[in-house]
Formats: sequence, C-alpha cells, structure tokens
Amino acid sequence: MNPLLILKCKTNLLLMLLLVGSSAFSMQADSLTITLEDAIATALKNNYEIEIAKNNVEANTLLNNYGVAGGLPLVTAAATNTEQITQINQKLTDGTEISRNAAAGNNTQASLNVGILLYNGKRVVSTKKRLAELQNQSAELLNSQIQNTIALVMTSYYDVVRQLSYLNTVRTSIQASEKRLEILKVRKEAGMANNADLFQAQIDLNTLNQTFLDQQMVAQVAKTELLRILTLDPKAAVTIKDTIMVDNNVKLETILDRITVNADVKAADHQIRINELIVRETAALRYPTVRFNTAFNYSRNQNAAGFTLLNRAVGPNAGISLAVPIYNGSAFKRQHQVAEINTESAKLQRSSIVRDYNAGAVKMFQTYLSSLQQLETQKLNYSLSKQLLDLTLQRFELIQATIIDVREAQRSFEDAGYRMINLNYAAKAAEIELKRLSNTLQ
Repeated sequence: MNPLLILKCKTNLLLMLLLVGSSAFSMQADSLTITLEDAIATALKNNYEIEIAKNNVEANTLLNNYGVAGGLPLVTAAATNTEQITQINQKLTDGTEISRNAAAGNNTQASLNVGILLYNGKRVVSTKKRLAELQNQSAELLNSQIQNTIALVMTSYYDVVRQLSYLNTVRTSIQASEKRLEILKVRKEAGMANNADLFQAQIDLNTLNQTFLDQQMVAQVAKTELLRILTLDPKAAVTIKDTIMVDNNVKLETILDRITVNADVKAADHQIRINELIVRETAALRYPTVRFNTAFNYSRNQNAAGFTLLNRAVGPNAGISLAVPIYNGSAFKRQHQVAEINTESAKLQRSSIVRDYNAGAVKMFQTYLSSLQQLETQKLNYSLSKQLLDLTLQRFELIQATIIDVREAQRSFEDAGYRMINLNYAAKAAEIELKRLSNTLQ
C-alpha cells in the first residue's frame, strides 16, 4: 500500500475524531482516553522519523527529473561591458601618424548559448532510471518506518493493557483479603478467632495493597512510554479501556510468502537496481560525448582613436562538438569495477535481510503458536482458580476451610492471572511482529 495514502487515512481519522468530539479520543480536564486506532493515528501524525522519511521522499521526487539527469538543453546568457583609456601611437603605410593620450574605448559583448546533448553512451538514460529508483526506494523506506511505528505503538499500547490487567488481578485478590479480614473480625468478636489469624490477615492485605501500588507505578511508566512514542505530553493522565484480542488465523506459510514484499526487502531490491544503473553510468563514461551547440552573439568595439574606430558584429552560429575519452589513468575503468562490486554487495545484503526475516518469522511463529496453545489451558486455569477462590471464601465463612486454604487459593488465582495475561500479551506481540514482517500492519 502507498505509505503516503496510509498516512493520509490515519491523519483523516484523527482529525475526524477530534472534530466530532468522539468519546473514544477525548481530552478531559484530568485524563486522556485513547483507543488503539487513535494511538496509531496520533503516532503517524507526530512521529519525527516518519516526517524525516517523508522529506526524503519529497526530495527524491524533486530530483527525479531529466534536467537533473542532464538530458535537457542547457541555456546560458552572458554579457560584458568594458570601458578603457589607452595611449595610442601608430604609423600607417601611407605615412599617417596617430599619437593620442587618454583615448577612450568601449567593448561590449553579449551572447545567448544553447547546448543539447545528443549522445553520451546512454548515461543520461541510466541516470534518470537511477533517480526513479531512488524515489521508489525512499517510498519503501517510508513504508518501512510506518510499519515499524505502527508495530511499536501497538506493542506499547498492549503493554499498558497488560499492566492494567495485572492491576485488576491484584484488585480482585485484595477484595478476597478484605473479605477474609472481615470474616476474622466477626469471628474475633464472637470469640472464635485469635489475634494471630487477624494479624496475619491484616499483613496479607497490607502486602497486597503495596503490590497494588507498585503495579500502579509500573502501569504509569508504561503509559509514559506510550505517550513518548505518540509525541504527547508525558505528564498527561491516560485512560485506556481495552482488552488484548489475538488473531488466531496467522499462517506461517502466508508470512513467509510475503517476506519478499516487506518494505525493507523491497528497498534492498531497489538498491540492487540503483547499483546496477551506476554500473551502466560508469561504463558510459568511456563512450564519446556528442553535443549540438548554438548561440546568438552580439559584439561592439568602439575606440576614440586608432586603426579601427568601430567594429560591430551580430549573428547566430551553430556547431557540433565531439569529445572522445582516450586515457585518464584508468579512473573510469576502476570506477566501473567498484560499481560492480557494490552491486554484488547489495545483492548479498538483500539475501541477508531475507534470511534474517525468514528466520525471525519462524522463531516468532513458534512463540505465537506456543503462546496460543498454552493460553487456552491457562484461561481454563484462571477460570477454575477464580471459582476456587470464591468457593474457598464461602467455605472459610462457614468455618469449613482454614486461613491457609484461603491464602493458597489466592496465590493460585494470582499466579493463574499473571500467566494468562503474559501468555496473551506474548501471543499478541508475536502476531504484531509477524504482521510487520509480512508488511500487513494497518
């Protein structure tokens, strides 16, 4: 997809949301509520690296011109006017003698010159094609930067969601501890509980509250990092209400088939063609250069004394020039050899990128598949551990379970929650990376 079109679509989305006052992206006095789509649109609008890449595209688009390649006529105009004072002493054949001091003179020259390249070994054609390849390459590099930015935003966004999910797990565990402490207080008043159990319950609650505060700090750090990526005020309060939904339909074969359309690989393809065109350009340096030149000249020379008092000439001229390189210390030959070496290096670099991306896709798909397989089991464990915690609290209230049973049920619930959240995030992060490698992030 055209990277500039992606930018335009994302920017239009952001502007539309701002204009209609969407609740999905609303700046309030105390917080900024943001969705994933808004985060991506904001990043694409504000990202400095994308702006730099866009400037490179615009610069290379301007340079992609036959005039820059040297294929258009060259028109120049020149004019000079010289005033002079001379001492003249002349003896003519007829016996006339001319002797004069401080004789004034004026010389005026003007010309309009036009030069047209007729042939130079097709160097202009190769240069124009190279400029076009540079423009296309810069567009692919912009697309690569867009894909990388989207991937970074999505990963950071879902990291915030992950940290907030941790908070929810701790919050649920705190509620269980509060209920346990409440039950023990009732038992203590009835003389059915001792201070040791009461103190332990209070300690456990205090510990969970401290864990909650620590997790709040971690979540805030994740939000600040997201704001940095979006180039927003890092001190802004952010509210994110979202869940991590993993695409279960990612196929390794599809990803590997699309590696060749990855923006970085396509940029490497353009680099190969650029170097091949440089080979042609350097080879053309050893060919003759033929130019057609024409000019319109005006010349006026006036003297106060002397043999010629006035000489004025006006008129056009035309001609063809031929320049044949014979020997220049084998510089052109060596430039041609270096260009061929650079072409081979570009091909090797492209093969290296494809190799690394293929290996990265296989490894990331293994992570993705393993996380999904474990996630289904972990979701079941999380559901069972929540039911177990509720049941244990009910049994504890009926004096059918001990405080140790409640603590173990809480620990199982917290561990199951952490594992489920981590697996969900790992699967989503792997999905994002796989789509980045296949150039399918939107």
